[in-house]
Amino acid sequence: MLTGLSAFPLTPFRDDAVDEIAFARLIQRLVAAQVDSITALGSTGSYMYLDRAERCRVATVAVQNAGTTPVFVGIGALRTSHVLAHAEDAQEAGASALLLAPVTYQPLTDDEVFGLFEDIAASVSVPVIVYDNPGTTRVTFSDDLYASISRLPHVASIKIPGVSTDPATAAARVREIHDRIDQGVTVGVSGDASAAAGLNAGCDAWYSVVGGTLPGTAMELTRAAQAGRQEEAVRLSNRLQPLWDLFKKHGSYRVVAALAEELDLIAPDSLPLPVRGIDASARAQLTKLVAALHLNFT
Repeated sequence: MLTGLSAFPLTPFRDDAVDEIAFARLIQRLVAAQVDSITALGSTGSYMYLDRAERCRVATVAVQNAGTTPVFVGIGALRTSHVLAHAEDAQEAGASALLLAPVTYQPLTDDEVFGLFEDIAASVSVPVIVYDNPGTTRVTFSDDLYASISRLPHVASIKIPGVSTDPATAAARVREIHDRIDQGVTVGVSGDASAAAGLNAGCDAWYSVVGGTLPGTAMELTRAAQAGRQEEAVRLSNRLQPLWDLFKKHGSYRVVAALAEELDLIAPDSLPLPVRGIDASARAQLTKLVAALHLNFT
C-alpha cells in the first residue's frame, strides 16, 4: 500500500470555507487515474490552516469518494494532544494510514520528535508515515532518528526530502537510509523535481504534489521508473522542468493551486488567507507552460 504514486490533492477554499464539492471532484479524478494512494491533508492540502472539524470533514469526504483507493490523512499539529485527536478522527473516517510531520513553533530536539512519534504510534491502529519536511517544519531528521522511529509500532514509511539528481549519489543515499531503518518500512521521495531520481535510486514511493492535480502525468513517470525504464522517467521529469522551476521560485503549494485554477478544477483564489496565489506575471508563465507542454490532464 505504501508504494507507488501517492497523490496529494489540494484542499480548495471558496469564501474562506472548504469547497467540498470541488475537493470531492479532485478525489474522483485521482481515482479515475488509478493512482496507488491518495494523501489528503498534506502540506499541499493546507492541513495547518484547518481546524479540527474542517480536517475531520475533509478526511471523510476523501474516503467517501476514493472507493477502493487507499486514503492517507495528515494529522500534524503543534500539540501532541491535538495530533492524537486528529489521528482519532482520521481513523474513524476510514483512513488507511496517517501522515505525521513534527510541526513546531519552538524548535524540537530529537528526543522530543521521537517522543511525539512514540506517543502516536502507541495510540493508533493503522500505519504511520513519517513526514520529513525540513523546509516547512524546520525539523531535520538525522539517520539515527530515522532508525529509532522506524522501529516503533505502526511506523511503515518515511517520506524523505528530495535526493541528488546524480544517479550514483541518489542510489547511495537511498541505500543508506534503507540500511538504517527497520526492514519492511518503505522510503518515499518528495520534492517533485527529484521524483524520477528518487524512484530510479530505489525509493519505494513518490509522495507527489503534482500528482494531486496532474495524476496522469505523474503516473506515467512513476510507472516508467517502476518498470526499470529509467531514462524514460528522467525524460518525463525533464519535460516538466519549467514547472519545477516555477515550484522552486514560488513554492509548489502556490503554483499547483494556480495550475488547478488554470485547468478549472477549482475556483479562483483557492488558498486560505493570508496565503495568496502567485502574481500575474508568474500566472502568465504558467498559462504559457500549460499550453506548450500538452500535459496529460486526466
